[in-house]
Amino acid sequence: MSDEDGDAPEVTAAGTAAGTAVGAAVGAAAPATVKLRGLLPALSPAERRVAQVVIEQGATAAGLTITELARRAETSETTVIRLCRTMGFAGYPQLRLALAAEAGRSRDDGAHDRALGGDIGLSDDLAEVVQKIAFADARAIEDTGAQLDVDVLERVVAAVVAAGRVDIYGVGASAFVAQDFQQKLYRIGRIAYAWSDLHAALTSAALLGERDVAFGISHTGATIDTIEALREAGGRGALTVALTNFPRSPIAEVADLVLTTAARETTFRSGAMVSRLAQLTVVDCVFVGVAQRTYPQTRAALEATYEAVRSRRARTPRERR
Repeated sequence: MSDEDGDAPEVTAAGTAAGTAVGAAVGAAAPATVKLRGLLPALSPAERRVAQVVIEQGATAAGLTITELARRAETSETTVIRLCRTMGFAGYPQLRLALAAEAGRSRDDGAHDRALGGDIGLSDDLAEVVQKIAFADARAIEDTGAQLDVDVLERVVAAVVAAGRVDIYGVGASAFVAQDFQQKLYRIGRIAYAWSDLHAALTSAALLGERDVAFGISHTGATIDTIEALREAGGRGALTVALTNFPRSPIAEVADLVLTTAARETTFRSGAMVSRLAQLTVVDCVFVGVAQRTYPQTRAALEATYEAVRSRRARTPRERR
């Protein structure tokens, strides 16, 4: 949905009921290994060893006793239980059940999908690279949708609908996502600004108030410029929202609400590359939620903006006949 192509996205009233109906199902089925990847940076060294065993040996780990898992991770049973509770489970039996269910889904996917899910190797030919990238991108979107907290998403959407102004902060690859989000919101008549320069971001954040919303987008959740801008916005009374891959990262500590992605890094694709698709998925969820709740205004704005740029599109050969 860019000004260059002038396309008017379809937002229908029927989509509202459908989205509400499936909302409860999304986020409840997040795979245990996806949760663990998001928690890794915030875990203690001992907990991280347990997490790595579970992530790397998920199907096998589901069959281990708590003593066996602790031994493989060279730690104590108490550490395993602590990790389970950090993940939201009552204890180790619940984690084992979640891992067993995830292993069952992986078996259903088949050996071909498991092979595609592997890292890109130096000896892979270009056709294999294409397959693995396409698989990884699709998996990042699927995992992000599975773990997205719809209750938090609802609160974010409601806040944006009621906001007088929306500030969006992001640097590096996240700056492109921030710009996309700003353009989407602006296209439907919402007052939104995207800032990638810290001085500009801080200046804008200082002018926010209680009726405003500020988003900070950071894959790692540790980008200082984004954290400082979000903190400034919160100090001025704005509702602050973090979009990050790691729910216990520093940016989450300065945010009122946290939306998370589930992007995996590989040898040739850094977090900056992989994260964009996952972040854009969440951005699209917020945008469509806002569009649904402001449907009459949204439709009028989309039609007006489409008409404004329609003449800037080149005519096709068929249209020139």
